[in-house]
Amino acid sequence: MDLHGIDLNLLVAFDALMAERSVTRAGTRIGRTQPAMSAALARLRGLLKDELFVRGPNGLQPTPLALDLAGPIAQALTGIQRALEFTQTFEPSTSTAKFSLGLSEHPTFALLPALLEVLREQAPAITLRIRNFTARDDAIAMLDAGEVDLTVGVPPTPAARILNRPLFEERFVCVVRKGHPTLCPPLRLQSFLEHSHLLVSPENDSYGVVDAALAKQGLKRRLALTLPQLYAAPLLVARSNLVATLMEGVVAASGHSERLCVMPAPLELPSIPFVLSWHRRNEVHPAQRWFRDLLASVPPRAGLRPPSGGTGT
Repeated sequence: MDLHGIDLNLLVAFDALMAERSVTRAGTRIGRTQPAMSAALARLRGLLKDELFVRGPNGLQPTPLALDLAGPIAQALTGIQRALEFTQTFEPSTSTAKFSLGLSEHPTFALLPALLEVLREQAPAITLRIRNFTARDDAIAMLDAGEVDLTVGVPPTPAARILNRPLFEERFVCVVRKGHPTLCPPLRLQSFLEHSHLLVSPENDSYGVVDAALAKQGLKRRLALTLPQLYAAPLLVARSNLVATLMEGVVAASGHSERLCVMPAPLELPSIPFVLSWHRRNEVHPAQRWFRDLLASVPPRAGLRPPSGGTGT
């Protein structure tokens, strides 16, 4: 293809459309009107002889060719921006930058309130958009697509293009309702196995950390209920005779800890690390570096432990 016929602005428009999946929002993102964005999309379609984006129930959906082009075009634009703005400094106190942050359920409760307080003090004009995700590798897909600048969750599957920084760890505790007819501390393994359990699995698995630890001893527990929502579990335990093994921070932040008996688990369980992740293409950008360092400096909710250096679960 003859590069002399390609307008760089078309690639900027493509990158915005890939991130926003809406002509209107993409135009707002890069300061163009909706007609201008529609015209840019029409030119791109003619140039590449592909629809690139088709309307779907949740906005524009990229075609396979658009997905193939997304990464290389984003990297090319980042390289150009890096070359033109490498020496640019970032001043948070006056910046009107926009950042997108992907959060799994627990970091939303553990980090977001403190982050907003720090932003209010250091960068009051910055706009923050939160996107949620559940499965750990959803973070990789969001970073690859440019939908978010950073994510916080359990470590995703290792990928050379995705960089990680440990933030905090959570330990597991066992909970039953106060006044449980048979269980009381200290919790013994035999009693633990004699009761029905609640399993929380955001990724909808039916086999968790506890089950893996029990399997090493040739043991199994009976699962009476599995659910994907972390913060629903404490209330359900408080209103039943189920046993649940939950992250300690979830119990503390749920608002139901006074109705629960919290006990150490009767078997050895690993801590769960939470990491900050970003795409390599954002590694050197001054604003991105500032936002990463800021988020890493925000203290998580009281009671969470700093990382021990391990990243496995």
